[in-house]
Amino acid sequence: MATPDAFSPDVLQRMEEYRHKGYPLLPDSLLKTPQQIQGIRESGRINVAVLDHVAERIAAGVSTEQINQWVHEETLRLGGIPAPLGYQGFPKSVCTSVNDQVCHGIPSPDVILQEGDIINVDVSTIYNGFFSDSSRMFIIGNTSPKRQRLVRITKECVDAALEQVKPWGRLGDVGYAVHRHARKNGCNVVREIGGHGIGLAFHEEPFVSFVSHRNSGLLLVPGMVFTIEPMVNLGSAHVYVDTDDGWTIYTADGSDSAQWEVQVLVTETGCEVLAW
Repeated sequence: MATPDAFSPDVLQRMEEYRHKGYPLLPDSLLKTPQQIQGIRESGRINVAVLDHVAERIAAGVSTEQINQWVHEETLRLGGIPAPLGYQGFPKSVCTSVNDQVCHGIPSPDVILQEGDIINVDVSTIYNGFFSDSSRMFIIGNTSPKRQRLVRITKECVDAALEQVKPWGRLGDVGYAVHRHARKNGCNVVREIGGHGIGLAFHEEPFVSFVSHRNSGLLLVPGMVFTIEPMVNLGSAHVYVDTDDGWTIYTADGSDSAQWEVQVLVTETGCEVLAW
C-alpha cells in the first residue's frame, strides 16, 4: 500500500489539487511505492526473458503445448511462478491464441503451428509476490500481407497508447489513441476485454478500455501500474467465448485478431515500460 511519504511533495500537492477539482483518481492504496515498483520491475525482467526464450524457439511444427512447457520450465528456472497456472481454474502456464483466437487460448498438443499462422503468446509471472504481464505476436514463417499488416497495426496501437501515458493525463486518452489508430486503418478493437492494473495482484483496478473517449477516465498519477493490451480484429469487433473450454475467446466472424501487451508505470516525468 502506498503511503504519503512514497511521493514527492509536488506530486502530493497536485493530487490534492486535482482531487479538490473533482477529477477521478485511483485509490492511494493501489499506487505503488518505490520498493514495490522495484519488485514489479524484477518480476518484469523474468517475464521479458521468458518471452525472449519463446522467441528463439517458436516455429512451424511446434505445438502450443510445447510453448507451454517452455514457459513453465523457464519461469521456474529463473525463480518465478507462472501466474496463469490455476488462476480461476486456468489449466496451463501461458495463453496461446492463434489466428482468429482473440485471447485466453489454452495450449494443446493438438494445435500445431503452421506456416503463415499468427500467434499471441501471453506470459505472466509472479516473483517474490510481485506480478508482471506482457505478450507478443509471432508470425510463423511467411504469412499473408493482411496478417502482416494486422500485426503491425496492433503494435502501432500500443506505441500510440504509450505516447499518452504521462502524469496528469487521462486514462481515456490511452484507449482513444488505440481506437483512433485501429479505425484509421480499417480494423476494430474488442470492447469487452481490456487492460488492467497489476503489481501486487494479477488483476487490479483500473479496467483499461481501448475504445474510450478523449479526456475521460482516471487521472494518470505517478505510481500507477497497468497493462496496455489492445485486441485488434481484422473484421468485426464482436467476439464469443468457446463454450467447450470456457476460456478461449474467438472473433465472431472468424476474422484474424492480434494483440500486443506491455506493462507500464506512470512516473513523475512520463512512463516506464516494465514488461514487453
